[in-house]
Amino acid sequence: MSNTLKPIVAQHGEHNEWLNKLAFYKEELALMQNRLEEIAKKNTSRELMANVEQFQNQFTVQYEIIDELKYHINQHESAIEKSVLNNPVGSDHRKVIDHTEFREKMTRFEELFAELRRKLLRFLANTL
Repeated sequence: MSNTLKPIVAQHGEHNEWLNKLAFYKEELALMQNRLEEIAKKNTSRELMANVEQFQNQFTVQYEIIDELKYHINQHESAIEKSVLNNPVGSDHRKVIDHTEFREKMTRFEELFAELRRKLLRFLANTL
């Protein structure tokens, strides 16, 4: 675990950025799900339906991961808020331990999400 310190306001800004990204990914999942359902209605072959089910399962997992990441961000944000409320003096200059491990989780999530998007786009292109 890293003991690098980071300004509390920078960490708060990073939390907000991540929450916005996760909201975007959640919306994108809904659009991907709708597109997949449109394809499934037009072609009910057994092979296609197996692929559709596989994507739907991956979407479910992604929704769960997004919710888990949001939960952890909100927990950390609550801890920051509590710290500032308990001792507001100089809070804008205070530093907290950087969360490099969580940043790596976010980066990995974004990489995997991009890969899922590419797979879905290939599947849709081959299906049409």
